[in-house]
Amino acid sequence: MLYAVIMAGGSGTRFWPASRKLRPKQLLALSGSDTMIQSTSQRLGGLVPADRQLILTNQVLVDAISEQLPALPASNVIGEPAKRDTAPCIGLAASLIAARDPEAIMAVMPSDHVIGTDEQFCADLKAAEKLVEDDPTRIVTFGIKPTYPAESFGYIQRGQSIEGDSDKAFAVEQFREKPDCETATKYLESGDFYWNSGIFLWKAKTILDALKANQPEMFAHIEKIAAAIDTPEYEDVLDREFKAISGTSIDYAVMETYKNVVVIEAGFSWDDLGSWQSLGRLHPSDQAGNTAVGDHIGIDTTGSIIFGDSDHTIVTIGVEDLIVVHTKDATLVAPKHAEERVREAVKLLEQNSRVDRL
Repeated sequence: MLYAVIMAGGSGTRFWPASRKLRPKQLLALSGSDTMIQSTSQRLGGLVPADRQLILTNQVLVDAISEQLPALPASNVIGEPAKRDTAPCIGLAASLIAARDPEAIMAVMPSDHVIGTDEQFCADLKAAEKLVEDDPTRIVTFGIKPTYPAESFGYIQRGQSIEGDSDKAFAVEQFREKPDCETATKYLESGDFYWNSGIFLWKAKTILDALKANQPEMFAHIEKIAAAIDTPEYEDVLDREFKAISGTSIDYAVMETYKNVVVIEAGFSWDDLGSWQSLGRLHPSDQAGNTAVGDHIGIDTTGSIIFGDSDHTIVTIGVEDLIVVHTKDATLVAPKHAEERVREAVKLLEQNSRVDRL
């Protein structure tokens, strides 16, 4: 049976000041009328019902997520006791799913991707599910055919096609970290590289076995948590053992060394909503290249990203390539080329104990 795990523990600091600790970007409506996590859950609805969707997040967001996803059982929204990256998150989710169904297959995805269409996404998940059913030791991921030499995405190099599915499924040759522009251009020109979507599908047992083999210290803690499931001690064991884990990403823990990884060339469109400039790819721009979400009047304004509420008018005059974000208690103005420095502002607020603005 197919389960889905939605990872929703990110803080979204690059989307400050709209994204806050208690309302990070996955709880915001940045690409449409629904929030990012609502869209992710709804996308799965035709294939994975709500009772087989698990949300892994940090504990302070459990109530807010449950409120946004009322169809999910409350027990399916799991608060991690500490931030420990994606490998422990996935190990915990796999243990919970395996306790319900030892033969379960699980799809794993972030909560903040923009994907279309939902029907094609579910069709690709079904294709991945069949690949795992044919070979239960397989790990399947989804590659996005690149349209430009992106430096902000990881890459997957494809190898030989998989017999019987040669037009879409390939063995993974290797994973590559985010490249510089020159390397990304070579990847694009070769035709053998995909953007790494960060979406996976595997048997719960397979990923647990892989973590046991590659990350024995981490797995020892996960194993203790799993042994306590459905016991009165579970919450205490979860808190103690999860906090004791040294966190790492699933790419480093498993994907980069696992031998039986298959990549499917995704038929769905995809975007990793990583920073304010990504809004320019999701919303129409005016003739001057400005992307505005909210009420904006621009005079001699070009190439800018404007974000605010519909009941607050933002006027820009004689500016270019700016990011302007207005919220009820904070405003951001920054050059587009310096958007990565938004994180510096968040750190400065933390250092000055400005918790009311975090």
